[in-house]
Amino acid sequence: MNDSVPAGLLTDKYELTMLAAALRDGTANRRTTWEVFARRLPAGRRYGVVAGTGRLLELLTQFRFDDDACELLAHFLDSETLCYVRDFRFSGDIDGYPEGELYFPGSPVLSVHGSFAECVLLETLVLSIFNHDTAIASAAARMVSAADGRPLVEMGSRRTHERAAVAAARAAYVAGFAGSSNLEAQRRYGIPTEGTAAHAFTMLYAHRDGPDEVAAFRAQVEALGADTTLLVDTYDVTTGIANAVAAAGTGLGAVRIDSGELGVLARQAREQLDQLGANQTRIMVSGDLDEFAIAALRAEPVDSYGVGTSLVTGSGAPTANMVYKLVEVDGIPVQKRSSHKESRGGRKEALRLSKPTGTITEEIVHPAGRPPPTTEPHRVLTTPLVRAGDVVADTGSAALAAARKLVAFGLGSLPWEGLKLAAGEPAIPTLTTTP
Repeated sequence: MNDSVPAGLLTDKYELTMLAAALRDGTANRRTTWEVFARRLPAGRRYGVVAGTGRLLELLTQFRFDDDACELLAHFLDSETLCYVRDFRFSGDIDGYPEGELYFPGSPVLSVHGSFAECVLLETLVLSIFNHDTAIASAAARMVSAADGRPLVEMGSRRTHERAAVAAARAAYVAGFAGSSNLEAQRRYGIPTEGTAAHAFTMLYAHRDGPDEVAAFRAQVEALGADTTLLVDTYDVTTGIANAVAAAGTGLGAVRIDSGELGVLARQAREQLDQLGANQTRIMVSGDLDEFAIAALRAEPVDSYGVGTSLVTGSGAPTANMVYKLVEVDGIPVQKRSSHKESRGGRKEALRLSKPTGTITEEIVHPAGRPPPTTEPHRVLTTPLVRAGDVVADTGSAALAAARKLVAFGLGSLPWEGLKLAAGEPAIPTLTTTP
């Protein structure tokens, strides 16, 4: 994909063929509500994190069909449908959970309201964004929890599609990562970037009589300052640490270890650094880390983590398994009854109950505008995002910061068993009330 692709073409063909059939017989203008939800969490997960809302709202204003797009569509669409898509602008309403909110099975994460014609065209775009970004953010949140306050850096750009890498960096940042290696994520979203050098830079300084690791480290320190991070496992970690301190002095910012038994090496590195007088030099580890490996390193003298492949692939759950289902037509609830793929009809909203201590206890999904009476502490989850086609929710840097705070708040509100990495039931039950 490149930047010249019209956003309207980021969809599946059957959205357009359904539109054509509905325009032909007049059903395209029926008022509808569509709901985005996950019937279940990925296997073993106890919660999910909503991400991608801001990206959807940005792309919504760009969801158009230009002349080149219409030329392509003309191969299978009739003239009436082509006229419709040529002038397409979403004019409906969208409600949903704020970005960064936790979700559970059945949570109405997003509700789209408008004519059948305009809502059906958004299905693929909505699902591609939410299924990807939510999967990444949900995995990232588990890693943040496992890191127990120590910073994590997203380093997965070389392990995924170049455009997905930017979205993944954003989703990880929403979930609490401290930064990313991806420069486009910094340009587009203001995400702090991290990165110094790879093994190739160290090996560049090899000569006929052998490698010169000290020369490589000195070159990096001269260019970036003593507070840089030196990669010390290109040849031998113990020698690498000695060379790093020799090159940068005891004020060296950090060393990074990218291979081997990371826990053992981190302990040895800490002892060696302290003996060399580099007491403040931090230790960063990377290399095929996931939430389980991070948790296993919690007792080790590790100051930060770099995470790549596992993060950008959702740590075993590369999609959030969200669906986009029609739940209301002209005010009439409709629902799918297929085995194991059921949906619940009617426009819905949600609130979440908690104890006075703030620990959440239950999520209640209810008919829109009719919340159940409750005396328990609760928080309304469904908020306006789009009204009459205009985005009413913030999508700037303040929204990204708010999403990060919401994830941290959500993780802090989970019952203790909800933070377990081991497989188990969702952290809280979801109750759907009937009209």
